[in-house]
Amino acid sequence: VHRITESSRQKDMSSSVQLFRDQKYHELKKQCIQQRQLFEDPEFPASDESLFYQSAPPRKVEWKRPKDLCEDPHLFVNGISSHDLHQGTLGNCWFVAACSCLALRETLWQQVIPDFNEQEWDPKNPEKYAGIFRFRFWCFGEWTEVVIDDLLPTMDEKLIYCHSNVKNEFWSALLEKAYAKLAGSYEALDGGSAADAIVDFTGAVAESIDLVQGKYGEIISEQMKLFEDLLKVHKRGGLISCSITVCIEMETEMGLVVGHAYSVTAIRKLRLGERLIFSFKAEKLFMIRLRNPWGKREWNGAWSDNSEEWKKVSKSESKSLGLTLENDGEFWMTFEDWCKNFTDVDICRIVNTSYFSIHKTWEKKMMHGAWAKNSEPLLNRSGGCFDNNETFLQNPQYVFDVKKTEDKVLVSLQQEDRRKYKKEGKGDSIPIGFEIFKVEDNRSYRLHKLTVQERVATSLYINTRTVFLKKILKKGRYILIPTTYHPGIVTEFILRLFTDVPSKLRELKADKPKMTCWSLLCGYPRRVTQIKIHSAEGLQKQDRSGGADPYVLIKCENQNMRSPVQHDTSNAIFDTQVIFYRKNIDSPIIVQVWNSNVLCDQFLGQAVLAASPSDPREEQTLQLRGRGSREAVEVPGHITVKVFSSDDLVEL
Repeated sequence: VHRITESSRQKDMSSSVQLFRDQKYHELKKQCIQQRQLFEDPEFPASDESLFYQSAPPRKVEWKRPKDLCEDPHLFVNGISSHDLHQGTLGNCWFVAACSCLALRETLWQQVIPDFNEQEWDPKNPEKYAGIFRFRFWCFGEWTEVVIDDLLPTMDEKLIYCHSNVKNEFWSALLEKAYAKLAGSYEALDGGSAADAIVDFTGAVAESIDLVQGKYGEIISEQMKLFEDLLKVHKRGGLISCSITVCIEMETEMGLVVGHAYSVTAIRKLRLGERLIFSFKAEKLFMIRLRNPWGKREWNGAWSDNSEEWKKVSKSESKSLGLTLENDGEFWMTFEDWCKNFTDVDICRIVNTSYFSIHKTWEKKMMHGAWAKNSEPLLNRSGGCFDNNETFLQNPQYVFDVKKTEDKVLVSLQQEDRRKYKKEGKGDSIPIGFEIFKVEDNRSYRLHKLTVQERVATSLYINTRTVFLKKILKKGRYILIPTTYHPGIVTEFILRLFTDVPSKLRELKADKPKMTCWSLLCGYPRRVTQIKIHSAEGLQKQDRSGGADPYVLIKCENQNMRSPVQHDTSNAIFDTQVIFYRKNIDSPIIVQVWNSNVLCDQFLGQAVLAASPSDPREEQTLQLRGRGSREAVEVPGHITVKVFSSDDLVEL
């Protein structure tokens, strides 16, 4: 089944791929072959401007094609593996770490290197070679194809940037060139993030975790939760990288390099033989395998390649773990040691949206949006974070529904890639984040004031390209507000929301109901009213156990809104919110309490609200009465409500 979805995804992908700088690979290649010329890319020339914008290399760089550097060039020699890569002189260990993660997953690298067999050098048909290659990256929500020539920067006949440990293998050097072209220059790749590169290779959803702040080295329960989470991500095709934060690369006493990105190449529970139980006091060890992009320098603590611990593991277990004792940059460590020694982990989830899968399938919605400045408050869309009381709601607003009693929601907010602005000195990501509010069940216009709404989630505010949040939300309607930290900043973003059942995510653009010809005939709203029914207490007992199954029905003109049923209680908490745009302001709003029955629901009482702007806005408790006017006979029970009304339709 997985195969089918992959090939259909490839077909589906090629039909919707954007062409970077509008360069068409097949046309250009055909042209070169006909003219018997090797491709030279005018959009990313073999010159200094493609190398750097600020810091020139120490010596002159010569651009050479693979055939000038070795006898028998290939994209791949003996397939692709995470051992193919070595970092060059550029500070881009993060890119190399991302490539070694990518090399672990065939289905993923085949998306990045399309038709790799057609692109491979063919010694039997040398006339098919035209010095042109293509790669695909997931750029801001769209697969984008980048065409390059194969002139690569060298010094002393050697590649100076990312290269393979096999002299005649070139996939990593060519992939890096395509990525540099996308970023504007090789120098623009200096000091990036492995998570960003993995997202660009796969369209994954990135989450960054601070191991120090989360106290994962100290709190064992948190450690175990993280291990299970990483194990699941890894099993389901996700990619993980980690690092020890500090600004410069240097080695610790334990052989780990600080300020340097490692790729996680395996996560396992290691079973120990019977005779070890006594000495280790554990039957299973939680293990993680890492790779250093330098291809050497390894951890030298417990469970490092030559350590005593491995002597206690059976040969077959060592073989199944793929233990090699070379200094090849790959090594195992216990998960506990990993949590104590590393400071940051980037988790890139490949969120499964295929219906043909044995694993959980997510419903995905993606929106392109922008923070844009306007001096007119109702048109401004760059209001800054929640602390900016006056302007916070002047941001884009997105509404979605949670249809189940509870649903786990994944949210990813990604700003546009700013590397292309590095040469103007504006290459840093902007601090961004988002807020989620539970709002009225029938809200379909923008929020203008926070009154009865509930703030249910806040992301981190951080200057990374992507901000991620996992949250369990209860049934209801929500508004998600993506923001920059400071107001008045202008840039684009993409918002991705994953839920178990379709969420109908959409942007709220209108501030109030639209004036149409129909509204001239039938009347246009003159008042807006918000109501929050907090609870109902002291209701008439309806069954032998002394409870009831109440729900609330709120009636306004010809609209009825109903809360979920609260089971087996005569004191129910509803926290139901509704909003009405009212044409007839003399017609009251009626809040009724009903008991849910199998055959016929039973009326328990009601409260009649004038809901005028002068009414108190504090929480009030109202006696339930029988049907009829506000003076109808009292019945057992009362409800607690908050009511806000305004004749300015854009106040609430």
